Amino acid sequence: MNDHLEVALLLRWCDLALDGLGAAREEIDALNVYPVPDCDTGTNLYLTFEAARQALVDAETDSLATALTVFARGGLLGARGNSGVILSQLMRAGADSLMRGDPAKPGQLLADTLTFAADAAYDAVAQPVEGTILSVARAAAEAAEDAVPHAPDQIAGQMGFVVGAAATAARAALERTPEQLLTLRRAGVVDAGGRGLCVILDAAEEALTGKHPAATAHKVIPLTAPTGPDADPDLPQDGPAYEVMYLLDAADAAISTLRERLRPLGDSLVVVGGDGLWNVHIHVDDVGTAIEAGIDAGRPYRVRVTHLVEQTSRAKGRRSATRQRGVVAFAAGAGLGRLFSDAGAVVVSGSGGRSSTREILSAIRSTQAAEVIVLPNGADTVDVAEAAAQAAREEGVRTTVIPTRAQIQGLAAMALHQPGRSFDDDVVHMTSAASHARHGAVTVAARGAMTMAGECSAGDTLGVVEGDFALVGGQLDAAAIEVVERLLAGGGELVTLVRGADCDEELVGRVASHVGHTRPDVELLVYDGGQQRYPLLIGVE
Repeated sequence: MNDHLEVALLLRWCDLALDGLGAAREEIDALNVYPVPDCDTGTNLYLTFEAARQALVDAETDSLATALTVFARGGLLGARGNSGVILSQLMRAGADSLMRGDPAKPGQLLADTLTFAADAAYDAVAQPVEGTILSVARAAAEAAEDAVPHAPDQIAGQMGFVVGAAATAARAALERTPEQLLTLRRAGVVDAGGRGLCVILDAAEEALTGKHPAATAHKVIPLTAPTGPDADPDLPQDGPAYEVMYLLDAADAAISTLRERLRPLGDSLVVVGGDGLWNVHIHVDDVGTAIEAGIDAGRPYRVRVTHLVEQTSRAKGRRSATRQRGVVAFAAGAGLGRLFSDAGAVVVSGSGGRSSTREILSAIRSTQAAEVIVLPNGADTVDVAEAAAQAAREEGVRTTVIPTRAQIQGLAAMALHQPGRSFDDDVVHMTSAASHARHGAVTVAARGAMTMAGECSAGDTLGVVEGDFALVGGQLDAAAIEVVERLLAGGGELVTLVRGADCDEELVGRVASHVGHTRPDVELLVYDGGQQRYPLLIGVE
């Protein structure tokens, strides 16, 4: 691969990562409770990465070495906040490693790059804390190293295989962060910086393989309000009052002394950079002493001082509003219930495939939220949900029903739920996601009837497309494949299969094999739904 193509790939990754960070910015801001709950991590990561990408674009170079150098320097100069400074160190160390490694062994080169970057990030932080972006970076690096011996022989496929393993491990590590850090567990969230790093690694996988791993990210990350004995909604912070950041022109030899002077002044100390240019970040009460330490080490400039108490107070107001919102979702099976619950919804499971007004109203009340979104997820439940919503409104709860008429539509809506948005914006985004999720299913007729596809008898296979019986007769797998094809006729990037209680693995396997052979560009997800009557629910987004 020549330099021009490599630079093009770097730019492609930058564009995907920046788009991903932009889409997830509000969500990441809402997750931000550590080290200070100031709700700006998503914004800081976006601005940091944007600065790095813009430096690369402005350079207009076909030289990979030059591109990596300006990219790293742009990130260092534009780093914002604690997580942004750590991200800039990951990018700088990664760029250095890529320039030094053996391009003939791309899989190992990528693994070495991730390892070197994680080590450099840990070294840059005065007191590394597990359960943060550092833990996610380390997990990604270890998974990449483990993946190298199993990577394909083809050079083109090695990096994609290795980065895929790293991205998967990063998402798993992100889910573990509340187990590692009490502040996250009390708040009921995953680490904000780690979430941002997952977005960036997902973008790298997409750039190298064409896959879209980010499509499932929101579905596995709970954004629920704190519950249980560890709940602490006020998240008291007794730390330093000010965040101090500055760029520093200083000899590399002076940095060790600078760190020693800054360390006892406060916390969240991060010093990154090299070759005479450094970015310094610390939380302190004594702003003047922190800046004087920089003056003694070299020439500080672009000094930024933020009053954390004021910023945290504003963030607490936004977070309080976030926690006032709940989602109620009807689930047709135990597996579907777990999917909705993991995404932060209160689940209603009615008998016979529908629920009652009393059950939905009880679920709305159980959220103890001032704003509630209801997902009926079935045509028979929409009117019932509207009646429950009206009763909730009379009790003073702002309640909206998104008229999802299928479980698949509810899953799509839940994937776009972001409590950090305004209520109206959240409803609009979720409604749009639901309306763009085409849905179908296969079932077996319980009795004879006349359908839109003709007459059926008891025991006949039925294929459902957008709520209408569109196929009658034939084998279950053939009907499922035909439903998939009809749904994909309008385009799509993601096919979701939800197994019912009576679905066998062979049915799923045949449908999955068909999609894999005929539409290799389409991502396939399979869930255990546990629903009755419908062996397979099918969705296309």
